[in-house]
Amino acid sequence: MIQDVRKAIYKHERKAEVEHSAFHDVVHSRLIARWTKSNTPLHCLAHSLNPRYYSHEWLSEDPNRVCPHQDKEITDERVKCFKRLFPDADERRKVNVEFANFSDGREGFADVDSLNDKGKMDPKSWWLVHGVHAPLLQKVALKLLGQPCSSSCSERNWSTYSFIDSLRRNKLLPKRAEDLVFIHSNLLLLSRNSPQYNQEETKMWDIAGSEFGSLDDCGILEIADLSLDEPELEDPFTNDDV
Repeated sequence: MIQDVRKAIYKHERKAEVEHSAFHDVVHSRLIARWTKSNTPLHCLAHSLNPRYYSHEWLSEDPNRVCPHQDKEITDERVKCFKRLFPDADERRKVNVEFANFSDGREGFADVDSLNDKGKMDPKSWWLVHGVHAPLLQKVALKLLGQPCSSSCSERNWSTYSFIDSLRRNKLLPKRAEDLVFIHSNLLLLSRNSPQYNQEETKMWDIAGSEFGSLDDCGILEIADLSLDEPELEDPFTNDDV
């Protein structure tokens, strides 16, 4: 993609390949920054565990494509992930053997259906059907490949931020507002570990949480004014000297 962008820019500017283009330098830096943002160890591990990228259909679409285990950059990041997820050397060795069998289509992964389904089945479904021969790797793959691509977490975070930083409480410094959002979100998560979560007052923390249900059983919250715009509450949080 970067090479195609370079060719398009140089063609538009009517420059030879050896000439310098300031505009290309800017675009190139943006592309590299965006790539780096999505090129984390977890992204590379998820890419390595996606059976589609080992299928003949995907590899034959472009002669420059290689399997993830043949890409040095992806391999280096995958190794970092394995070392963190499996700190025990013996367990990590078992995972590496499972990955070798998976990536090369050996032993339990040499079945005809397993090989044919790599490019046709949903990655999570493939691991559920054919991943029994690599139990450690299957567990990691289902966690990574089963996560939906959604902005709901960001939307929820913005809702919490707007709940704290209102028009009447807009003197908060960004760091203070960020800390309050962090505390609010983590109190919600911690409350779910409580055995009283489903029947006691800690359920009130689920307001604007991951599930929006009825508030009929939340007691005082049915009629409470859910606002932090109270003078006695505002001063301690807006005054950064406190």
